[in-house]
Amino acid sequence: MSEAKETLYEGHWLRLVRIGHWESCERTHAQGMAVIVIAVTPQDDVLFVEQFRVPLGARTIEMPAGLVGDDHAEDTLASAARRELIEETGWSAEQVDVLLTGPTSSGMSNERIAFVRARKLTRVGEGGGVDGEDITVHAVPRTQAPAWLMQKHAEGYELDLKLWAGLWMIDHNPDGSPAQ
Repeated sequence: MSEAKETLYEGHWLRLVRIGHWESCERTHAQGMAVIVIAVTPQDDVLFVEQFRVPLGARTIEMPAGLVGDDHAEDTLASAARRELIEETGWSAEQVDVLLTGPTSSGMSNERIAFVRARKLTRVGEGGGVDGEDITVHAVPRTQAPAWLMQKHAEGYELDLKLWAGLWMIDHNPDGSPAQ
């Protein structure tokens, strides 16, 4: 039996709702989806982005990511991944593969994220984001990425935990088979 949804607050980007006794949030824009882009350059460097995240009050290390359909109604997972990769890192992908989709925080939000592998990368710009995102791009040798991330954590950066799944997916498909 489904209970009625009550809107408690609606802002420009988020809506707080209650269903029964459970409170959660929804996006008012986009398709309730985001992409996280797993990208390795031809030099075998993993692309990470660093930016200040207001909700955390801290700088974070993440893989390139963004909303699907927030400013582009015709967005697909692939087109959003391509756009975000270029905007944030300055790299373009000839091929993108959607690997796995699932919830980001199933107890708090209806948002889902898709892991997208970007292949055959070409440098097309500097990156850094749009609209004042102030993103710093890091290209880290793949073999050194875990140690680099732990060093950043020791320096006080917040690490998006999806980074570890993304690193695993560089070498594996979600079913555990080797990546091709």
